[in-house]
Amino acid sequence: MANTNKVKAVNPNNRIKTFNVINAIIFIIVAFIIIIPMWKILSDSFDLRTSYGMRLWPKQFGFDGYMEVFGKVSLYRPLLVSVLTTVCGTALALTLSTLGAYVLIQWDMPGRKFFANYLLFTMIFNGGMIPTYLVLSSLGLVNTLWVVILFPALNVYNLVLMRNFFEGIPGSMYESAALDGCTPFQTFIRIVLPMSKAALASIGLMFAVTYWNDYTHYKLYINDSQLYNFQMKLRDMVMGSDLPVSSSLANENTIKNAAIIVAILPFMIAYPFLQKYFVKGVNIGAVKE
Repeated sequence: MANTNKVKAVNPNNRIKTFNVINAIIFIIVAFIIIIPMWKILSDSFDLRTSYGMRLWPKQFGFDGYMEVFGKVSLYRPLLVSVLTTVCGTALALTLSTLGAYVLIQWDMPGRKFFANYLLFTMIFNGGMIPTYLVLSSLGLVNTLWVVILFPALNVYNLVLMRNFFEGIPGSMYESAALDGCTPFQTFIRIVLPMSKAALASIGLMFAVTYWNDYTHYKLYINDSQLYNFQMKLRDMVMGSDLPVSSSLANENTIKNAAIIVAILPFMIAYPFLQKYFVKGVNIGAVKE
């Protein structure tokens, strides 16, 4: 009598389910690692008797920390500077990036390849910190808000991403616009920009985060403390060199944590609304038909 070897088939779905369970557990652990410190800061920002330690609930609840942030000139002036530079800088940066990218896809433009290679060259090589400072100083931009608005706006990487996205728009759209009598600028306004919402949202978000979190340019080019942004003020508060004198029930640690929440809150609110555009814009220019 012959022995028959029975091989039990392995259901591939079981492996997938096991992977999903392990993956979910890992993500939950990582989520807790990220959320717990943020929750601690949020709790301490409302705790008028906050102290160091792992207390996750306010002992004495109050809004005095936030009232100090928005009520003291030394705190809300840097916040207004951050808002102003972020709004103006993002608008300017998107304008320069979209116009520059649109120019670079004009295939019949004389010198297009030269300008494209020139811009790419600046992504690899630059003048250095001291020559850059001397140039900005000679232009009269040092110690003004213009230097922290104009400098990050000239981002070749984002310009190239936008150019790649524009190149992914079907050529028939440009041809149809030209046949309808549109000038290149009218094509840009009426055709290209409305079709580029995902790119504008994702790149605009990257510009906005850069402006809001900017610290290096203020440290290098701004000497007047009246022009410091909120990140500079927050750094001085955390390091203990510029702690505000509280006139309310909130102590210094409560005000620090309230300032940290104010610094991270805008993009925590904005990101869910821009997420669908941001996900679409992650692969800008990666796929072309």
